[in-house]
Amino acid sequence: MALPLLPGNSFNRNVGKEKFHKSQHWGFCNNVMMLVSDEKPGIGGEPLLGQKIKPKCSIYPKGDGSDVPSWVAFDKQVLSFDAYLEEEVLDKSQTNYRIRYYKIYFYPEDDTIQVNEPEVKNSGLLQGTSIRRHRITLPPPDEDQFYTVYHFNVGTEVVFYGRTFKIYDCDAFTRNFLRKIGVKVNPPVPCPEDPYMKIRREVLEHVEPLRPYESLDTLKQFLQYHGKILCFFCLWDDSVSMFGDRRKLILHYFLCDDTIEIKELLPHNSGQDATKMFLRRSKLPKNCPPRVYQPGQITDRAVLNLYGDFIKNQADGFLMDRYKLGEVDQEFYKDSDLSLGVTINVWGRKVLLCDCDEFTKSYYKSKYGIENFTSVSCKPPSPPPKIERKFPPYNGFGSEEDSLRTCIGLKPTPHRRNFKKFMEKDSYGFNSNILRFFAKLVTDKCVDLDRMFVISYYLSDDTISVFEPIERNSGITGGMFLKRSRVKKPGQEVFKSELSEYIKAEDLYIGVTVNVNGYLFRLLNADEYTLNYMEQNTDKYPFSNLKLALQKLKQEEAKSRELKQVFRAADRKHTKKVDYNTFRDILMSFTVGNLSEQEFVTIVRHYRAPEDTCSDVDFLIALAHEKFKKNMFENFDSFIYSCVYEDREKKNVLPTKDIKRLCKSSRLPLSDDLLESLLSRFEDSEKQIDYKSFFSALNWRKNPVPELEPASYLKERCEDIWLGMPSPIPAKYIDYLTLLKDVFGLEEE
Repeated sequence: MALPLLPGNSFNRNVGKEKFHKSQHWGFCNNVMMLVSDEKPGIGGEPLLGQKIKPKCSIYPKGDGSDVPSWVAFDKQVLSFDAYLEEEVLDKSQTNYRIRYYKIYFYPEDDTIQVNEPEVKNSGLLQGTSIRRHRITLPPPDEDQFYTVYHFNVGTEVVFYGRTFKIYDCDAFTRNFLRKIGVKVNPPVPCPEDPYMKIRREVLEHVEPLRPYESLDTLKQFLQYHGKILCFFCLWDDSVSMFGDRRKLILHYFLCDDTIEIKELLPHNSGQDATKMFLRRSKLPKNCPPRVYQPGQITDRAVLNLYGDFIKNQADGFLMDRYKLGEVDQEFYKDSDLSLGVTINVWGRKVLLCDCDEFTKSYYKSKYGIENFTSVSCKPPSPPPKIERKFPPYNGFGSEEDSLRTCIGLKPTPHRRNFKKFMEKDSYGFNSNILRFFAKLVTDKCVDLDRMFVISYYLSDDTISVFEPIERNSGITGGMFLKRSRVKKPGQEVFKSELSEYIKAEDLYIGVTVNVNGYLFRLLNADEYTLNYMEQNTDKYPFSNLKLALQKLKQEEAKSRELKQVFRAADRKHTKKVDYNTFRDILMSFTVGNLSEQEFVTIVRHYRAPEDTCSDVDFLIALAHEKFKKNMFENFDSFIYSCVYEDREKKNVLPTKDIKRLCKSSRLPLSDDLLESLLSRFEDSEKQIDYKSFFSALNWRKNPVPELEPASYLKERCEDIWLGMPSPIPAKYIDYLTLLKDVFGLEEE
């Protein structure tokens, strides 16, 4: 019994209510105002009295966790059912009905349904999407409701727009989904076979289609292997034929269409035409035919005749050769025929597969299970031993090289000189590439004991010349003793087949005795260029290697204290240096002949003490005075006035660069090298020059110096005696203390 509507007994139903919107029930349909829907709720979305609102989507059992919308919970989830449909056939000449197979997709997020019919080749029916995705109503009398997930199960029937679909199976995800929501899924039901397709298959098995060309579907192979290429490194041995050779090739096998192309690898300067392709891309037959077929000659079948209405230029059919009399059986190379060590036939050329790349190895390993990929060596076999060619002995006419050239070919050619060596070692600039040694004649004749010679070795062509300096009133003519030529080593047979050996540059060094055409020369010294050249090429001249020379001194380390005392006794003035002759006597007696003359000169040159430069300055000033006298240059006072003007601070000195700039601008008649040498002698530690003293020294009128004596061709005689013969010395004084520190580590006490 309801409470009466009296004050205090009524309840405000709007307390706590927030939604007061009103649903739209009326609208326009075909421009007529009418009731659109009677299922809409009342104010605030609450149902009216006695109203039952039907659910718009399936109701699933609630699980644990927070509630989420269905379009989020079932996103990208689809239930798939297999179904078939029996369809009546109008033309019942063959069958009364047909079986059509469908895929029913149910989307749980919004209870929409889509029906697709898989395409069957040559079925004659329009297939594909049968029903687009949308919600489907139930058949009458429940047309006001929609299909939900509970209406689907294996072995049941569903009716979509009057068509009955029988579900006979579903996928694994669908079974799982239905079991989770509490639906018992039935086992799969056998599906009947389409009688028309059965009859058609039986007919096709006994009837062969008559077409001019039977097309093969290679699209799958093309899409699967497009861009995948097998690469083999090959060898074609064509050395048997005339002018043949062993050629390296690269074979590419295209998996998409089973074609082969071959490229040739040509080394640089091979002399062969650089062809782009050795074999263009095509299918390679195993048994190459004797000739190449023209396009259209190779066909599986031949068209014998045409029939039809030829008046209208139309053919109704073809009469084919069903026995295939014109067919040519050709077998082509496949990927299964290629492996390492196999020889293939490339149009009559035997090509050996030697190696392959990593992709090819992985392909054969995954497809054929091959594990062994041992490469085949492409190196040519070892050539047979060459027969030694014997030449007749030298007969004494002409040179040995020219006589040998007459035995090599029918048409004699002149002997070729080493032109590269001649261009590299020819004299240019300050590099003469000529090694000059001072030597004396080793003889028992008293007349020839004092004779001195200059031996020149030319590096460009390995020739030697010997010159004897001319000395007045010596009783000896002097001059050219031996013209420039190559000198044979002694002890060789004259008439022999092999070429003679000649004296090389490595055979000449200080202290050695050289046999020049029967005359013995002992090399006493060498010029500065020769010594520098030998020290720069220590691989050819080991006696000029300072490290090797010092190692010989280190072997006498037990006598180091005694050696130091001997040097101190010789150095009475305690200048830490001794003269050349004293140093030589002490060091040679200390090593007891273990040190050669060349090694001794190398040590002396490295540890020589700097000499006094006063004489050097006098020589440079005398040379400058001679230049001024020849050019009648006397304007030295103007130089001093200019320097006084530049010297604003009155220090009587100017920087070296300013003095040099002033000399250049005034065209002082001196060469650049001579001017640089003079400026270096007069500058102080701060790179400044006392300009008054500098230009006063250059003034040849006020401060004359003795004139230069003409230099004679002979080497300068000195009072130092070495081996009883006059000879220049490498240095006057040697710093023995530095030598002892470097060799034995002895410090000054």
